[in-house]
Amino acid sequence: MSSEKERMLAGELYVSGDPELDRMRRHCRRLLREINHADPDDRDTVRAAIGRLLGRAGESPWVEPPFFCDYGANIRVGNNFYANFNCVILDPGTVDVGDDVLLGPAVQIYTATHPLDAAERASGRELARPIRIGSRVWIGGGAIVLPGVTIGDDAVIGAGAVVARDVPPRVVVAGNPARIVRRL
Repeated sequence: MSSEKERMLAGELYVSGDPELDRMRRHCRRLLREINHADPDDRDTVRAAIGRLLGRAGESPWVEPPFFCDYGANIRVGNNFYANFNCVILDPGTVDVGDDVLLGPAVQIYTATHPLDAAERASGRELARPIRIGSRVWIGGGAIVLPGVTIGDDAVIGAGAVVARDVPPRVVVAGNPARIVRRL
């Protein structure tokens, strides 16, 4: 039988109140407190905490505090990742991010979702769908990326966009729901 963590990462229904998942979230909160309350001049301490928080971090990752996530361990970023103030990444599913990705302030990336069936939803079980973000992507302030989305290389997500579908490479998307407004 699989653990709740294995079910979660496989995109199956899982119980978020599982003791192992609860321990992982508490560990994440301790690291977030270290990041979010660090002396702004102590960049080395913040970088070290970011490295311990994320499942994989390339060279020079940076998050401006405050930053929020569920687990951290399910977030994998490439080189030169930057998240501006007040970003949220709900990561019960994996979030894979390429190199040279910029997140504007208050960007929200959600792998977490719930069953559509009311009885299933009332059972308290949850779902997660992975998100993939290519390299050299810029996600504008206040944009929301929904579960299961893939964003192609060199794409630009306009401020405030709600990305509910995959975004091809080298396009600008904007709006709610996000639509292609320009090809690059």
